[in-house]
Amino acid sequence: MEYTLSTPLDKETVRKLRIGDVVYLNGKIIGIRDATQRRIVDEGIEPPIDLKNHVLLHTAPNARKVEGRWEKICIGTTTSARMERYTPVLIERYGVSAVIGKGGLLESSLKAMKEFGAVYFAIVGGAAALETLQIERIEDVFWEDLFPECLWVFEVRDFGPLTVAMDSHGNSIYNKILSYAKEKAPVIVDTLVADLAEVFRKEVE
Repeated sequence: MEYTLSTPLDKETVRKLRIGDVVYLNGKIIGIRDATQRRIVDEGIEPPIDLKNHVLLHTAPNARKVEGRWEKICIGTTTSARMERYTPVLIERYGVSAVIGKGGLLESSLKAMKEFGAVYFAIVGGAAALETLQIERIEDVFWEDLFPECLWVFEVRDFGPLTVAMDSHGNSIYNKILSYAKEKAPVIVDTLVADLAEVFRKEVE
């Protein structure tokens, strides 16, 4: 299925999404990265904005401040796995509905998504130029002392395509791929061994 959704995302909408669905977003998304999450989770400092039902983007954008306003230069996405220990807290305690990033999250995040209603959107890696065009403006910035890992508020239009890679029903594309790889690994190894043996046989003839 393909959806065009407006943020924030209520839990009913999130529960409708399944892995493999394609989503485009309109509205506000919140840029967040390691330093921001350490401040919230490790230091126990409440975020300056309400994160309930919001969509988080794992990013530390290239931006500049001109006459008191932030202007975008290049806004890409970073790898999510190192955010694993923060994400369940953001979902459970602060009501986050979705996370956008690269490479997926792990089992504790998947469990929190299932229990509290959230999803993980995978974005195409290396598509920062496209993402930057889809971000219409930087609406607000908090915790500028953490630059570029501030808390960013972006206004987006047709942001995507995003693939639902982890859903609120306990399903994960990454787990499916891993299971498939494990299933096929013996066949691949046997084929490689046979091919190498054939090459060796021809070499010694």
